[in-house]
Amino acid sequence: MSRRTERVASVIQQELAAIILRELNDPRLTGLPSITRVKVSPDLSNADVYVTIMGTPGQQTAALNALRHSAGLMRTKLTAAMTLRVAPYLKFHIDENLKKELEVQELLRKVAEENAELDRRRAAENAEEPSKVEEQS
Repeated sequence: MSRRTERVASVIQQELAAIILRELNDPRLTGLPSITRVKVSPDLSNADVYVTIMGTPGQQTAALNALRHSAGLMRTKLTAAMTLRVAPYLKFHIDENLKKELEVQELLRKVAEENAELDRRRAAENAEEPSKVEEQS
């Protein structure tokens, strides 16, 4: 990504967050959608907007459909808010990376707990062994 596309993506992310928060009144947007990242094509014609939405999978799908439905309105407002001649077409996607990251963190937590349990067992075994050696002597 060039510096310009990175700056445009950052501004799009900020402006869309403000538009979603203040100007969209769709009842399907029950969980507050968070824009995690925006990827803009090199020619600035398309922007992939990745969002996370709290709630059940059904609520997430409904909120994503609401965002996709209002993409034209948001594009019009983006054109007015930004100093671009034409705002990019917006494509909304559920950000799966966050789910994967949370799963990996949960697995790491479980591994840490198992390691701590093994260490406790080994320490208990080592504490018992010297007393057995002393008894035999």
